[in-house]
Amino acid sequence: MTSMALNRMDSTELIRTFLRDRLGVEADRVTDGATLADLGVDSLMLAELMFEAEDRLGISINADEGIPQTVGEMRAVIDRLLADKAGSGD
Repeated sequence: MTSMALNRMDSTELIRTFLRDRLGVEADRVTDGATLADLGVDSLMLAELMFEAEDRLGISINADEGIPQTVGEMRAVIDRLLADKAGSGD
């Protein structure tokens, strides 16, 4: 398994677990095309999801990343930061 595939699996699982635990969202609803708002994620919940990703994965999401609108956009942000972290040797 490539590191990018592993990163994707990690980020997707993190998002699925977060949404299941906080909002009771079924795992099969958490797809790349699903909008976070449709899954019940408001701005406060999005901030909590970002903090959770930072804490669990050891990444830093800064404000100029923009606000992800879909699960896929959130996953892409996390995956890119994980790839950057792996490339920097942290």
